[in-house]
Amino acid sequence: MRNTTMKVTALSIRALAAGAAIIAAAGLVSATPAFAAEGKQTNSAKLGKPLTEAHNDLNAKRYADAIAKLREAEGIPGKTPYDQHLINDMLGFAYARTQNYAEAAKAWEAELDDGFTPQSEIPTRVRQLAEANYQIKNYDKAIEFGNRAIKGGFADEELRTLVGQAYYLKGDWKDTLRFEESLVDDKIKNGQTPKNESLQLVLSACVKLNDSACETRALEKIVTYYPKPDYWYQLLYTMRQQTSGNDANTLQTYRLMLEVDVLKSPEDYTEAAQLALEAGSPGEAQHILERGFAKGVFTDQRAKSKNQRLLETAKKPAATDQASLPKIEKDADAAPTGVKNVGVGLAYLGYGQYDKAADQISKGLTKGGLRNETEARLLLGIAQLKAGHKEDATKSFHAVKGDPSLERLANLWSLHAKQA
Repeated sequence: MRNTTMKVTALSIRALAAGAAIIAAAGLVSATPAFAAEGKQTNSAKLGKPLTEAHNDLNAKRYADAIAKLREAEGIPGKTPYDQHLINDMLGFAYARTQNYAEAAKAWEAELDDGFTPQSEIPTRVRQLAEANYQIKNYDKAIEFGNRAIKGGFADEELRTLVGQAYYLKGDWKDTLRFEESLVDDKIKNGQTPKNESLQLVLSACVKLNDSACETRALEKIVTYYPKPDYWYQLLYTMRQQTSGNDANTLQTYRLMLEVDVLKSPEDYTEAAQLALEAGSPGEAQHILERGFAKGVFTDQRAKSKNQRLLETAKKPAATDQASLPKIEKDADAAPTGVKNVGVGLAYLGYGQYDKAADQISKGLTKGGLRNETEARLLLGIAQLKAGHKEDATKSFHAVKGDPSLERLANLWSLHAKQA
């Protein structure tokens, strides 16, 4: 009956699955149960038989039998704390192998800080507990152990992602935002690209919190690092809604939407053209509508007729305007303020004469006396960029100050310049 008194040690348990692969399905447990003391501690004599039999069952992959024997061992009176440590470790291993992560987590948590798990094993166990609790949707526990790993300095990027997702899935939008923004900021400070998943969680949290300013900031970061058309559209559509009470700023938003090719709805094309006409840029209005027709934006007959009439309305002043521009330019140059120069520059911008546009707007800014210097600086940057002068355009965009909406648009134009 020698087996009834066999001593089960950390080394003997670790040996039972040496060389086995990590669980493929979830990656939650390493190939061997992990024990402390490296043979210095052993089980008590009365636990020898059930632990040995459980050990043999684990080795033979008879996990259900091992669990039954270990549960039986738990009921034996007089067992030592180290006996319970061995039981918990083997139970965690067996339950994880059978994908019963709820019971595996209970066993792992019971042994984590019992004094027998060596410090070298604790990082692995903490990560396993975070992952197991996430699997069973115990998000509070997943967050608890995930944050413990982060504070301990042994959390990898996947585990950090798990914690952020756990905050989100439990409906804690504020902590989702706090946690993910911290991850994003750390990446940026280190000169790295933030993960798209983190940026998307930030955006989703902003939406859930009904914070439009937060949503805009999140989208700006997304297009900075992942400049896909869908993201540009989402951002600029949000900004268009925010500038709806200011015609000048709405038109500036439409200009960038056209530039990055995310102007989509027929109503937006119509409004953009009307605003350009009202701003004194008939050539721009003509260009917007012609582009809409070329893209097949106006599908029903009523919209086609309406916008065809609007196009004819734009063409007439555009033709007259272009013919008289040389004389208007001379008058503008002779004027004491730069108001007329900026107006001429806007006209040239609408006709695609970008160098002339930049020259006139620059003159207007130098003279001063403008109604809206901030808008003029943004127009200057646009003209310079479209003329192919990226460096000058970037400087002009950085000089746009005073209107938060136009400052954001200028930053986005600068970003677009880098990405173009």
